[in-house]
Amino acid sequence: MKLAARVRQVSPSLTLVIAAKAKAMKAEGIDVCSFSAGEPDFDTPEHIKTAAKQALDAGKTKYGPAAGEPKLRAAIARKLRTDNNLDYSAANVIVTNGGKHSLFNLMLALIEAGEEVIIPAPYWLSYPEMVKLAGGKPVIVQTDAQSSYKITPEQLRQAITPQTRLFVLNSPSNPTGVVYTPEEIKALAEVVVEKDILVVSDEIYEKIIYDNTQQVSIGSLGAEIFQRSIISNGFAKAYSMTGWRLGYLAGAVELIEAVTTIQGHSTSNVCTFAQYGAIAALESSQDCVEQMRQAFAQRRQVMLERLNAIPGLTCAKPDGAFYLFVNISKTNLTSLEFCDALLESHQVATIPGIAFGADDHIRLSYATDMETIEKGMERLDKFVRKGQS
Repeated sequence: MKLAARVRQVSPSLTLVIAAKAKAMKAEGIDVCSFSAGEPDFDTPEHIKTAAKQALDAGKTKYGPAAGEPKLRAAIARKLRTDNNLDYSAANVIVTNGGKHSLFNLMLALIEAGEEVIIPAPYWLSYPEMVKLAGGKPVIVQTDAQSSYKITPEQLRQAITPQTRLFVLNSPSNPTGVVYTPEEIKALAEVVVEKDILVVSDEIYEKIIYDNTQQVSIGSLGAEIFQRSIISNGFAKAYSMTGWRLGYLAGAVELIEAVTTIQGHSTSNVCTFAQYGAIAALESSQDCVEQMRQAFAQRRQVMLERLNAIPGLTCAKPDGAFYLFVNISKTNLTSLEFCDALLESHQVATIPGIAFGADDHIRLSYATDMETIEKGMERLDKFVRKGQS
């Protein structure tokens, strides 16, 4: 069968492939320590599930508006005003089938064939593929440990060409866990305004930050940058609602209307009763978010201490999200070789850094229980030491 050329340009998601392999091994009875999943291991908080159940009982099972339930759109707008200092109304918001879907819809609505999208590396692996599917050209800007894996204003300015349409900013970051400081965000905003491009700020991990780190939304820094900013977010990470597939996009009304048109011809509305769970998530106590954040903070500390004691591996302390981005260059293995051998020989699942544009790194998720962390770190230590002997 002859497939469309766009499909051949896109790489499969390595994170999903490896997570599936680890799950298959577990199903066979193999004791696998998996650090591959990008999702909290906690159950969705009870009050959120209760709200969805009540919506089911109330008959909220029919088609809804393609842009989302009006009450949820209004709740998201209030959240953006209160938490992020972004002056949006419900008309500036669309509810999508997860945060990933919000970004995919954005690329389709915004990017013309041949237009460029600037993506700092390491990057979340789906960013470049979405740009390609929209007919655009991903422009990858490499960062490193010396810059704390953050793009500098100078790098951004140099990457901008007459074809540049959009800059993708992810803070806190997947896979590195870095969080841009308010001063760094301000400096990047100045370049965006100066060069008159757009920026999409992926803030899916905004609630998972540590050590009094401050997360700032780039659009909150003034009227000019606000006009050029788009926000992508969702409920998956903060509220442990990954399977609910609830995200949102916020931006100019004309953009949201265009995205609504696209969504109206693809998925239509997001699952109706699930949206009532999202309303409860936003309008109820945020204690559940803080409890999960504290658990992540404890796990981060334990995993980081164990990992940095392994000779040949190095990792900077992340300020947010729930990942460690580990430098494996001293092992003389590619990230795929390292991850494959580790899974096969010691039953530890990790994600190769090549998926994120950094082949000398691997990504470990500490969104798992402490027993798995302790056991998995012991196995990783044995694997690395065995390779050095």
